[in-house]
Amino acid sequence: MGLRFRKTINLGGGFRLNISKSGVGFSWGTKGFRITRTADGKMKKTFSIPGTGISYVMDEKKKKTK
Repeated sequence: MGLRFRKTINLGGGFRLNISKSGVGFSWGTKGFRITRTADGKMKKTFSIPGTGISYVMDEKKKKTK
C-alpha cells in the first residue's frame, strides 16, 4: 500500500485547485456537473445526482497527432 497526498483549495465560483503528489490540477463546475483537468493533463467530465452518491464520469480521449 502506497502513501497518498491530496489537498483541495476552493477558490470560489465553482473553481477548485487540486494539489497532489503527482502535481497540480484544477476543476470547475456546480452541483451535478464538473469539468476536471488532472495533474497529468487528462480531462474528465462528471455528471452526478446531488445527495444520492450516483455519478457518471466521462474520460476525454486525447487526439493522437501524427
